[in-house]
Amino acid sequence: MYGMILNEIERKELEYLLKREMDELIHDLNNRYLEHIVKRSIQERYEILYQLFKRFASDSDCLRYLPSRYFSVSSKRK
Repeated sequence: MYGMILNEIERKELEYLLKREMDELIHDLNNRYLEHIVKRSIQERYEILYQLFKRFASDSDCLRYLPSRYFSVSSKRK
């Protein structure tokens, strides 16, 4: 298990970076010219970022970036 100690400013910076990265991935997922394997990789990356994002963000932000809003979640990972 790993841990991080962040002050409030660092937490907000990390939350901001995660939001921007997830927004970029959502934008990329809407590109119809990407192959399925690339979209699958983007989806996997998004899910990892979202798991990290949930630890910092408010409930309303978590709902906004919920993965099921942008693609169907086919399998749950443990």
